[in-house]
Amino acid sequence: MSVSKSSARKRVSEREIPKSERKRRVSAAEDEFDAEISENYDGAKADKRESTAGRPEEETISSVTSEVKSKIDELKLKLEKDRQSFAKALSKSSKEFEFMRNSTRKLHICSLSKVLFLVCYIQKERLFMRYEQLRKKEKSMISELEQDSTKLISELEESLKKKKQDDKEFSFLRKTLGSFLDNAEVEDFPPDD
Repeated sequence: MSVSKSSARKRVSEREIPKSERKRRVSAAEDEFDAEISENYDGAKADKRESTAGRPEEETISSVTSEVKSKIDELKLKLEKDRQSFAKALSKSSKEFEFMRNSTRKLHICSLSKVLFLVCYIQKERLFMRYEQLRKKEKSMISELEQDSTKLISELEESLKKKKQDDKEFSFLRKTLGSFLDNAEVEDFPPDD
């Protein structure tokens, strides 16, 4: 009866036991019957475990590798964006610097040109004042020369008039004297025109 009870237990328990458990029991029973098959089976199981154990590690390594690659790619993209933004900022600041430098140059040139224009204006005013002074001096000299020349002309005219008068008087005297003297003596002196 003990044999029948144990077989009944096996039947009841086999129904309740899941399939994976049943396979284990069957494999254990086979191991008892044939030791050599059992060793081959255990060797195959160990190989399978190693290969299945290696797969998750390979999968883990490949997943970690892909994650690292994706993070590296993200970092590359981020660095490229940062580099581009830095290049834009550098270009902008460079343009601003050039603008400021050019504007300061323009201001410097404008201030220099204003100074030069001021100096030129001052020199022009000085030259104009000097020109006016020279013109006034020239006018005064011309007026003095005109006065002197008119005075001289008037003196010469008076002296000419006196000479003409003297000549007339002389010719009159000569005529009067000629009538007293001989005709020969009168002919010695030619008549004045």
